[in-house]
Amino acid sequence: MRKNDIVTYSGQLTHIHTTGKGRSDMVASESAHLVAGIGIPGDRYAERTGTYSERHHIDRQITLIEQETLDALARDTKIELLPQEHRRNLTTVGVPLNHLVGQYFVVGEAVLFGGRLNVPCNYLQDLLGKRVFRPLIHRSGLNARVIVDGTIRVGDAIEPVDVDDLAPDLVAANVAHGVEPAPEVG
Repeated sequence: MRKNDIVTYSGQLTHIHTTGKGRSDMVASESAHLVAGIGIPGDRYAERTGTYSERHHIDRQITLIEQETLDALARDTKIELLPQEHRRNLTTVGVPLNHLVGQYFVVGEAVLFGGRLNVPCNYLQDLLGKRVFRPLIHRSGLNARVIVDGTIRVGDAIEPVDVDDLAPDLVAANVAHGVEPAPEVG
């Protein structure tokens, strides 16, 4: 549903995961402090120590995936992908991530901006030994940037933010960055 060009929903943050470098196990946390323009200090995206860090883009500060996607994957393909396995920072429920590209939203105290949809990669499939590449096409999550610092906690609400409620200079600075084009999925 859209009202004034804003996707309306009210979802929840169910898991927070980070890791200091690519290929390392994801570590669960009950809370994290997000830093505008950085992400989660200590996480591979913020520290640029991840597998894809040589292709860093501002849209990859935080990654999100829907619990509904994980449930559908298990139901439709019998592949169980646990929150600590999917390699995204935040797991959500009740949030239409595919509709949040180009949208502002709040998680706990932080404001994020949906940059582009995440695309599945063979890296994840190879790392896990689970055939998840094709089933995750068009539902592999959202890459986002942190616009306003804040602490997030498991259980926090995730809701839309009207761009008119944000400081104009903050919005102008964000828009100046442009969005990362999605790679081709083959």
